[in-house]
Amino acid sequence: MAFTLSIHPWVFVGKFNESWSGDFIEQEHLSPEEEAALSEADRNALHERRNSFPQLPLVNFTSQYGLGCFEGVKAFPQKDGSLKVFRPEENSARMSRSMAGLGMPGVDEELCTKAILGTAGRNAELGFTVKYNPQWEKDSFQSAGSIYIRPFSWSEPGIGINLSKNPWLVVINTEVSAYFAGENYNAVTTDMIRSNHKGTGWIKCDANYVISCLAKNQAIEGGFMEAIFLDAVEQKYIEEGSSCNFFCLKKDGTLVTPELGDTILPGITRKSLIELASDQGVKVEERKLSLEEVLDDGAECFVTGTAAGLTPITSLTHKGKEISFGKGTPGELSQSLLNELKGIQYGVLEDRFGWMVPVIS
Repeated sequence: MAFTLSIHPWVFVGKFNESWSGDFIEQEHLSPEEEAALSEADRNALHERRNSFPQLPLVNFTSQYGLGCFEGVKAFPQKDGSLKVFRPEENSARMSRSMAGLGMPGVDEELCTKAILGTAGRNAELGFTVKYNPQWEKDSFQSAGSIYIRPFSWSEPGIGINLSKNPWLVVINTEVSAYFAGENYNAVTTDMIRSNHKGTGWIKCDANYVISCLAKNQAIEGGFMEAIFLDAVEQKYIEEGSSCNFFCLKKDGTLVTPELGDTILPGITRKSLIELASDQGVKVEERKLSLEEVLDDGAECFVTGTAAGLTPITSLTHKGKEISFGKGTPGELSQSLLNELKGIQYGVLEDRFGWMVPVIS
């Protein structure tokens, strides 16, 4: 399933008019069981109606020029039967920074967090949720499901090139499974440029993902799982993946991830993995990471993100030359960090960092 567009009934729609305000809206729906029993055509028609928001203008600065930003948040079914969201305040803070970086009023962070927690909680009450499955524990939750929560901005009507002064905030939910599924953990560098200095690379901006989609599609067509971007100036340093941050464990045991700047997205899962690795006693460095260093001295590599979680990279190909890491299988540290991250997210391990927040209705 990975990402399929089947929006759950409860959504949040907010708007900025001198200040932020908004409401939860219940879109057309049946029960989950009744919807599953519909013919494919009828179910698709229902989902299309649920994905219709007449109050949002079709022609605006977002649809015409990509002037918008979004977040990716996940709610995880817990072993105790509850539903909790992973670090929603971090997403709300980044959403506000992204909007401000695009010249919009930054969203009220408290409002955004309540919208994230509230849509997940209200949809769960209707049965639109994911139930915990003990079988997920057997593969370290690689096959586990979750609820993907997507806050995004949408501008007021307009066709001229301009900024948004009265944007909307919309929050929707949909069910997802593993983003990177299967046994292919091979990555390839791309010569496409994701971002440049003094640009929008640090913003979770709609327009940034066009290049990411092109590079990832090219990688998949070549038989790879993921595309890895290099810096725009020298094409020498690792930046990030198509929608994920990059980590390399060197042979001396140091874990290195590219330092943040104006070309790299400050990932929330990235931040969490730095905390987890440091807590395990691993030396972590945030600095420039050259491709040569990764290829010559890399023991393990992995990528992180809301969708990716923690996904190992077992080989990296550059200009036709493939380098495998370790034994060509997920490494010991990658697996250890994955086990701890997923254990916390699904409520199997103690949430000692206070990352998991219960949904609200």
